[in-house]
Amino acid sequence: MPEVTRKPQLRRSLLAALLLGACYEMPDSPTFGYEVDDVSCRDFVDNDADGLTDCRDPDCLLLSNLCGEEVPDSPVDEPEDSLATCQDHIDNDNDGQFDCGDSSCRDIPETCCLLENNNATCSDGFDNDQNSFTDCADFGCRSGLFVDVCREDSNPSCDDGLDNDSDGLIDCADDECLATNACAGEVEPENTLANCQDGIDNDGNGFTDCEDFSCTMAMVPAIDEYCASLPTETSLETCSNGIDDDANGFVDCQDFSCSGSTDQEILDYCASLPSEDTLETCMNGVDDDDNGFIDCQDFSCSGADDLDIVEYCADVLENTPEKCRDGIDNDHNGFIDCADYSCAQSDDLATQQTCQESLGDADAQCSDDEDNDEDGFVDCADWDCSYNPAVTVCEGPQLCAF
Repeated sequence: MPEVTRKPQLRRSLLAALLLGACYEMPDSPTFGYEVDDVSCRDFVDNDADGLTDCRDPDCLLLSNLCGEEVPDSPVDEPEDSLATCQDHIDNDNDGQFDCGDSSCRDIPETCCLLENNNATCSDGFDNDQNSFTDCADFGCRSGLFVDVCREDSNPSCDDGLDNDSDGLIDCADDECLATNACAGEVEPENTLANCQDGIDNDGNGFTDCEDFSCTMAMVPAIDEYCASLPTETSLETCSNGIDDDANGFVDCQDFSCSGSTDQEILDYCASLPSEDTLETCMNGVDDDDNGFIDCQDFSCSGADDLDIVEYCADVLENTPEKCRDGIDNDHNGFIDCADYSCAQSDDLATQQTCQESLGDADAQCSDDEDNDEDGFVDCADWDCSYNPAVTVCEGPQLCAF
């Protein structure tokens, strides 16, 4: 009796095995697993299914012999600012960093060194580039030329209950929201102890806490005592140590408490420093005062009292219909006309229309198989084309140029 029951089971098992063998196909390579050796780091497959392939995956950079820095037999000393030099595994400019580790390469969007650089990758909840920062907490998102989901300065973004710009402040608690209609009525006087120590520009006047006269002139003893207890930037030592002692965002002579001091020794010191407050220094392409801002990007130029400087800065901004179709990089930021965010994303209807009208010329240049701007990228592989709303021949930005 047991023999009778076993034979049908055996036949069924054999049949299942034969059917399985007929359907099963051996994969050419694993689709899931590890990406840690020379084989898996050069097979053009995302073996560990983390969204990054071969040398784009940090696992390969750490564990494979293929993806590390190479030292050439003959020394090189050249700029590392092209597609070729940003993927050759060589520290071309000898600054201690190579390829995507070099800031010069990360400044070229087409290299995709910053994998979180558009609205999709900056709002998907994933750390796409595996640098431990996700979405708007990633510098590539917060500073992305083509990212607007990380801004918190519009009615929708200031009323969604989210910290869109990842600065720790949500909606109307964020100073950037105070000027929006969504936060109308949310502005409060900055003249109580609570409002003078909360780190928020409650009255939206551009000054926070004890930097605001509303606090320091409130004639409230508790506020006076609190403000007096804070570190100050009012001595020659604190005005020349390279530190933002009073944590107000301005260092040394960039801080009004130093530059506007009544101490002649401090004034003499500040006067001896290079400045960016003349027409010449505001148009020379140099960060003369070493504060991280060049020419009209520097408030000392754009906010100058000198009318010649003000007129010059107004002239170089790229935000009018005329400047968005003149073929010139007016504001010297590397983007021309409608490839410039200030044109392509302008709120001005006439400027928007200008970018739409340029569609014909843009389409022609973005489909002629030529590197018209000589930046190493041709047609739709160039983000000037693929990210330009005036271009219809491209299907959006390429994931990567290589």
